[in-house]
Amino acid sequence: MSELNFLTSHILRLVSLALFICLFVGSGFAASVGEFQKFLSQNPASEIFETADAYGELLHNGKIAPIQKNGEIVGYAFLNTDFVGAIGYSGKPIVVLVAIDLKGVITGAKLLKHSEPIVLTGIPEAKITSFIDGYKGIDIIKMAKEKGGEPPPVDIVSGATVTIMVIDDSIKRASLRAAIVLGLNGLAQSNAVKAKKTLIPSELEELDWTTLIGDGSVRRLKLTIADVNEGFNDQGNQQAIARPEKGADQDIFIDLYAASLNVPSIAKSLLGKWEYRNYLKRIKQGQSAFVVMGNGAYSFRGSGYVRGGIFDRIQVVQDGEGMRFTDRGYKNLGEVLAEGSPDFREVALFYAPADAIFNPADSWRLQLLVQRAVGPLEKVFISYELNYQLPSQYVKIEQPPAPASAANKIALTLDEEEAAARTALWQRMWIAKKVDVVILGIALVFLTLLFFLQDQMVKYRGLTDWVRWGFLAFTLFYIGFYLQAQLSVVNVLVFINAMVSNFRWEFFLMEPMIFILWCSVAVALIFWGRGVYCGWLCPFGALQEFLNKLARLLKIPQVKVPWWLHERLWPIKYIIFLGLLGMSFYSMNTAEHLAEVEPFKTVIILKMMREWWFVLFAMVLLFISLFVERFYCRYMCPLGAAMAIPGKISMFNWLKRYRNCGDPCHVCATDCMVQAIDPLGNINPNECIHCMGCQQNYHDHKVCPVIIHQDTRLRKRAKQAGKPIANLSTSDDAVKPKKTRLNIPRRLNKERDIDSSELD
Repeated sequence: MSELNFLTSHILRLVSLALFICLFVGSGFAASVGEFQKFLSQNPASEIFETADAYGELLHNGKIAPIQKNGEIVGYAFLNTDFVGAIGYSGKPIVVLVAIDLKGVITGAKLLKHSEPIVLTGIPEAKITSFIDGYKGIDIIKMAKEKGGEPPPVDIVSGATVTIMVIDDSIKRASLRAAIVLGLNGLAQSNAVKAKKTLIPSELEELDWTTLIGDGSVRRLKLTIADVNEGFNDQGNQQAIARPEKGADQDIFIDLYAASLNVPSIAKSLLGKWEYRNYLKRIKQGQSAFVVMGNGAYSFRGSGYVRGGIFDRIQVVQDGEGMRFTDRGYKNLGEVLAEGSPDFREVALFYAPADAIFNPADSWRLQLLVQRAVGPLEKVFISYELNYQLPSQYVKIEQPPAPASAANKIALTLDEEEAAARTALWQRMWIAKKVDVVILGIALVFLTLLFFLQDQMVKYRGLTDWVRWGFLAFTLFYIGFYLQAQLSVVNVLVFINAMVSNFRWEFFLMEPMIFILWCSVAVALIFWGRGVYCGWLCPFGALQEFLNKLARLLKIPQVKVPWWLHERLWPIKYIIFLGLLGMSFYSMNTAEHLAEVEPFKTVIILKMMREWWFVLFAMVLLFISLFVERFYCRYMCPLGAAMAIPGKISMFNWLKRYRNCGDPCHVCATDCMVQAIDPLGNINPNECIHCMGCQQNYHDHKVCPVIIHQDTRLRKRAKQAGKPIANLSTSDDAVKPKKTRLNIPRRLNKERDIDSSELD
């Protein structure tokens, strides 16, 4: 009957939670009317178009505003969000006002509205503004006609990757959409009709290097030190200009060659007989492959693929779609075997991803991204392109029977295209971090096994300590400082607000590490409560624990907070969380600023590289943790409070207690690092971080009074039985301990009923 009541209780809790969520989902926010006009009134035309003096009447259902100079239209302004999705990591749109001239060149862009946490309270908004300013001068018409993209104008401080990718993607696609709608410079017509190109089957023959270069089977891009320095100088970035490439102007920066291997003669000539056989075994029907060769100081491969699995310095661009190569489709070749070919420093064979849409008969470009560091965490990029088209003898061109309208050219509807773009964006993020995804996944599986096998592990105190400290080190340095996957109460606020307004999984999938951790936390809350994350996966919590451990080694005195005060300080974190939650419904921006009560961004994400008052606040909290273990976790952490509330539905209580824990024994209560054990010996699951300390004591023959008492009885009965202790077993009737309430375990928070007379 008790089990039925227990199950019924949990079912009712889950149903209540589901109803609570449904109430939120059922409500929504209506989009404000006239938002575009409001933005235009607040931002003069001259701010995004230098020579303009006014806006004209809105066009195309109020989505485009003509930009005028002396009464004549010189360009057009629009919001990126009116043409494409621009939802950032916060789950709210990143609104940018963009202007293009009559030739389709971006003349300016301005950030108007956003709710990105890392920008609101971490990275200065000036850096984002500088990033957006870099789009000035990008020719959207040229980008569309040449079917290629531009690299982001600058790389922002680590931590704002998602924000930058969304801004970059939305500005380009929105500008192209607007240009097509307006029909600027014949863009719509130029996209309407395209000749069909296919490969012509040809006989296999071996060609020498001179022939391959001469007919265009192999194309070349040669850059000198002077070329690259001049390119960065033209960008006007003073930090980049101050860091020129080393070497003489005429020295080779990179001498890059590329070829398509879809023509057998080209493939065999470059690869040689034996490698060509391997190539035929691996290449799949319809798949494309490329050979890229290079000499000079700059490597087209770089080193990013070693960690992230993606070659981030080169990509193939065709029909507006970029195709990056991965380590799975890469083979390092020692040399090019065409007769008369030069020696190359790097020769790489790349296979196109299986899902790539690519026509080898059509023209494409190999885009080379050259980077230059301008600070500890900042880089500036410039791109160069190697244009490629197979020689005419290998390509058949079929002209279409009649021109098609621009509308027929677009295969996807607006909603379908947006969904495809969002999917592509988060998928790129996951592919780029696939190695980290695997490592984190293995770590979480390992931690799950630890919790399922905790009863066996805690019997070995030394092993348990090594495992715990080792995992905390992994959490602090890998999950925290390296992956920067510190969860925050802002994540909770964003999720709840997304449920209220416009929930889409793509918003949360754009940060793979954060998404994986939150999924693991959701499962852990149902199984064990908040302790799995707070005690094992929180980088800031791990840092506090390491600092307190060091303090104890240095004999720094520890402060024991009186119980009456301790339990009255508990509610502070719940008050903070509820206050932030309420404020988020009124103003998400304000709530995210107030969420700076969390020092996580300062310490873990930005590594103390912030204004002095943020650093001082974080240092004070860490200083207190030297004297009061996990002070912040106990009393101030709104994230811990947010996890404790749904943690009430946790299904398993695997923390064991003896019936006399707390009366008279207080060993575990004294040792508990967060004082989660009350004077009666009960463990508060809302405060417990599952450090396993009390469970180690539960089995320790030198610490636990119950075990010591039982051992004493065993020795006494062994002496009476006349048997050596080593040969005794508790199964022997003569020495079997008397079954009392003393040695009968009780589970977490079960009431105690013991008579002191039983403690003989």
